[in-house]
Amino acid sequence: MKEEGVRFITHTNVGVDLLPKALLEQYDAVVLCCGAEQPRDIQALGREEAKGVYFAVDFLTRNTKSLLDSHFADGQYVNAKDKHVVVVGGGDTGNDCVGTVLRHGCKSVVQLEMMPKAPDERSADNPWPEYPKTCKTDYGQQEAIAVFGKDPRRYCTTVNRVITNEEGNVTAIEIVRLAFDENRKYSPVPGSEEVIDCDLLIIAAGFTGCKTYIADAFQLELSPRNTVKTEAGKYASNVPGVFAAGDMHRGQSLVVWAIAEGRECAKEVDAYLEGYSNM
Repeated sequence: MKEEGVRFITHTNVGVDLLPKALLEQYDAVVLCCGAEQPRDIQALGREEAKGVYFAVDFLTRNTKSLLDSHFADGQYVNAKDKHVVVVGGGDTGNDCVGTVLRHGCKSVVQLEMMPKAPDERSADNPWPEYPKTCKTDYGQQEAIAVFGKDPRRYCTTVNRVITNEEGNVTAIEIVRLAFDENRKYSPVPGSEEVIDCDLLIIAAGFTGCKTYIADAFQLELSPRNTVKTEAGKYASNVPGVFAAGDMHRGQSLVVWAIAEGRECAKEVDAYLEGYSNM
């Protein structure tokens, strides 16, 4: 990228507080594509004080970096070997965590999903060519079935309490079943509490928008979803000359959306600078 003319300015050279000012003084337009990396936490008794609780992206990133840097020789990753692992979240990231802890050699793995299990086959109100709203058993769950003989997922279930030992390390969690009403609002099922072993708790519950220090530094207005607020279909923020695209603009999504938004944002920036755009 440097060979193609891209210049990299880091906060270590300028300082976090001065970086926005420096960029806006040197450039006529700034596009922020900083992602939506603010992880959603769980609201469970004892969660804040517990050791051995990690957010999924942090867990996966440390694992991959240690693998690439030293093939795990540096020990700079969270090792799940011989541990009872609980993954909170049933999405793709949660599945990646399941597959990763299996490769580490975990003693057991349970994946908690708040929502009910999707049907195994299409329902009458989900005909082709609509995207099939059916239960997907991904590679992580498939490997767990092969290793432990059962699907690791437990549906309509959430963490009620995190249990720790004298050193503050998580040793177990109390889970509770959830019931949904006709409006899809959920509530705990009385008497359904259950304590299960857990030495490593991984939270893969999605994200709640961008990290606010970037928005605060540029004095950007945020939407209720904690993304950069713009007019519908536009990319310009409330600060003249500052634009946003990708997850920071639309919330956590797919890379194809980030690519599409980058292209559309570039057109808007071109028009902002030139007064028109032929892009």
